[in-house]
Amino acid sequence: MKNDSFPLDGAAKIHHNLPPAELIEHSIRRNEGRLASTGAFVAETGEHTGRSVKDKYTVRDETTDGKMWWDNNNAMTPAHFEVLLEDFKAHAKGLDLYVQDLHVGADPAYRYNTRIVCEYAWHAVFINHLLRRPTAEQLNGYQPQLTIVNLPSFRADPKRHGCRSGTVIAIDFKRNLILIGGTSYAGETKKSAFTFMNWALPARGVLPMHCSANYGKKGDSALFFGLSGTGKTTLSADPKRTLIGDDEHGWSSTGIFNFEGGCYAKCVNLRQESEPLIWAATNRFGAILENVVLKGPNRDPDYDDQSLTENTRSAYPAEWIPDTDISGVAGQPKNLVMLTADAFGVMPPIAKLNPSQAMYHFLSGYTAKVAGTEKGMSAPVEATFSTCFGHPFLPLHPSVYGNMLKDLIAKHNVDCWLVNTGWTGGKYGVGSRMPIKATRALLDAALAGELKGMPMRTDPYFGFQVPLALEGVDPKILTPRETWADKAEFDTTARGLAEMFNKNFAKFEKHVDADVKAAAPGMLKAAE
Repeated sequence: MKNDSFPLDGAAKIHHNLPPAELIEHSIRRNEGRLASTGAFVAETGEHTGRSVKDKYTVRDETTDGKMWWDNNNAMTPAHFEVLLEDFKAHAKGLDLYVQDLHVGADPAYRYNTRIVCEYAWHAVFINHLLRRPTAEQLNGYQPQLTIVNLPSFRADPKRHGCRSGTVIAIDFKRNLILIGGTSYAGETKKSAFTFMNWALPARGVLPMHCSANYGKKGDSALFFGLSGTGKTTLSADPKRTLIGDDEHGWSSTGIFNFEGGCYAKCVNLRQESEPLIWAATNRFGAILENVVLKGPNRDPDYDDQSLTENTRSAYPAEWIPDTDISGVAGQPKNLVMLTADAFGVMPPIAKLNPSQAMYHFLSGYTAKVAGTEKGMSAPVEATFSTCFGHPFLPLHPSVYGNMLKDLIAKHNVDCWLVNTGWTGGKYGVGSRMPIKATRALLDAALAGELKGMPMRTDPYFGFQVPLALEGVDPKILTPRETWADKAEFDTTARGLAEMFNKNFAKFEKHVDADVKAAAPGMLKAAE
């Protein structure tokens, strides 16, 4: 097996394209994890239970200089990368390595052959689930265009390798080579592939997006943007619609396509009643669970136990969700949904955005986190702005992606919606979580085109259009101020959130047109 960018000549043994069942047998024999009572494989990732954003580096050379968004990306010198690469090669000698030849991108026109080299057998299962699995015919003559090497037992030397700690994720776009060391968190491999697509596709006229997607019976596709905890995976896995993909997609001149072939769902507080599709896919043989606590002699998964991390995860192939279109390809979207979990409790459950507002909220990437779910939080509620709903994975300036999105929305006449899955009746600690039945009813109506002709009001703070009523939905929650006992406190809270939006957006103002600047929230006094 030839691999010029990362030769494997010195490996003790190379396990090439083993199927998941056999890889799980290897994982058990190597004590990499345990089987749960459900048959799922459970691994604990130790020190890192999430991505190590501060340990991610890109080689700064003639390929990247002048193109990269260096304010958001750590630079590594070519010399440091060369030393790191040689040390990775030396470390790989004598190891058993698990190699998976996969695809990133469902559309053959924009697909990249991606070789994943893993030290852990369960990492190979994980990435086999998450990326797209080539057919036997496609593997004939397969040559990798991108190589990702993940060696968790490798520890970087900050002085020798020009990094921050013993953990390193180093990207060389000139060679299309990514090195990952010092972390067992499997999500680093998945997100490295996504980062590559975010670099490669805009130059080819394709918008890469951190979103899920599905389509209805009429072929009407929809995009769902949202940060962790906003319900992106849950709402896109809709029994009434066909899933295209869970997390990462491209938008080209011919339509949308999934980058992946699997799902990576948060499973904290997972319930069969509220999320039956994700529950079924998670509780079966072959599923990979990260940092889920097993309780009792039967090893039953305890999805409520957050003692290892709140970021417990389940990975499984997309086809385990019924009615998934495994082709991963669909036509131009009819609707675009941006999800937020507003823990301040001032945003309506749904609002219609014009293209300028859509670009504004896309560049803002707002949600709110609550104390108890994020380490290091001092306030009960904290606003989070992750531009383009994925700033850690953006090699290029956000305005590149934002302007592409705005143009595509206008060109294809896409209806855009902001959906709040957060709090109503008060901020976190006072109000209650938005009823999932109301969210689904409003979203169903939006995707079916039923909201477009309904009477709407203009939100006095955020300027977007909000439906006045929908049958089966309590009309009060459509006007958040009416759900608060203290109206003056609502006004103060809403003004405060509007100020946070404006302060965050200041860094983008010189990169956007006047209409997008005008989409910023105002400081208006709420109607009595």
